[in-house]
Amino acid sequence: MDTYQKKIVTALIIATFLAAIEVTVISTAMPVIARDLGGLDLISWVFAIYLLTYAVMTPIFGKLADLFGRKKIFIIGAALFLTGSALCGLSQSMEQLIMFRAVQGVGAGALMPMTFTIVGDVFTYEKRAKAQAVIGSIWGIAGIFGPLVGGFFVDFLSWHWIFYINIPFGLLAMYLI
Repeated sequence: MDTYQKKIVTALIIATFLAAIEVTVISTAMPVIARDLGGLDLISWVFAIYLLTYAVMTPIFGKLADLFGRKKIFIIGAALFLTGSALCGLSQSMEQLIMFRAVQGVGAGALMPMTFTIVGDVFTYEKRAKAQAVIGSIWGIAGIFGPLVGGFFVDFLSWHWIFYINIPFGLLAMYLI
């Protein structure tokens, strides 16, 4: 792998990790978030809206990438994801958190298809499988560390940091891409 490819893989790993960990990191923090924001009856929507918008937007962003280019759509998706993350951290009610998780999910819906499409564009056929395996393994890592990270932030910082921590890493991924 040359330097360009390493830079791209690093950016894609970061983006994949951010999108994947958002599915699990919030699980351990939800009791505290519900206590602070109220709306215990809306907890399921915090999870569902992220996954719903993520799933709906994935094929749409795939088509948009064909029309406008992978890099542009990746940057737009990352910007939406980071905007949603910042807004989630600023939420003052459960309804706001749900709306902002939808924005975050829309952005994540661009990150995942672009990740594998960019791998297909940047790597030769022989090297694609290795790059995709590395990036795909990030989902497993996020599944293990997400609840741990969520619990750490709730215990030692604040639930708001579950969302704010995405911003510097997301900006780094945008810069590297």
